[in-house]
Amino acid sequence: MRMKLASVAFALALAPAAAFSQAAKPTDPQIAHIAYTAGEIDIAAGKQALKVSKNAQVRSFAEEMVRDHTAVNDQALALVKKLHVTPQDNPTSQALKKKADAQLASQAKLSGAAFDRAYAANEVAYHKTVNSALQKTLIPDAKNAELKSLLQTGLKLFTEHQHHAEELAAKIK
Repeated sequence: MRMKLASVAFALALAPAAAFSQAAKPTDPQIAHIAYTAGEIDIAAGKQALKVSKNAQVRSFAEEMVRDHTAVNDQALALVKKLHVTPQDNPTSQALKKKADAQLASQAKLSGAAFDRAYAANEVAYHKTVNSALQKTLIPDAKNAELKSLLQTGLKLFTEHQHHAEELAAKIK
């Protein structure tokens, strides 16, 4: 079971990474959409965990994900409105959403400790992937200084999320 879970976590870690790589550098409207989509994905995962999990630590983490990602997405929406920019859907956003929907469906079949382990493992893999994309692609490719600053703030917060997810995953093995 642990080997299977490790394989799933590894596959999840690799799959979204491919979603973040586009042939051409993303534009600011595409970056805004990618960042917002990534936040929405983690909000949905957190809400699912709050519905399914009975584990107090998992529930606390899920509440943190919903709260923090909602706050960052609210800031992103305010920024694009201020800048009169319309976030642009793109293949990266679409691939992220497709993978996330499959992950949510897979986790929906689980309960108890199996769900908790899968949720925690996915959160670790997902935050590693998002943080890597922020560092290597989204922040360097962002042209607007305010967008870049928001992404950098997000990276600091999401790095903390990654560490918290790693601690959670270690506790619920």
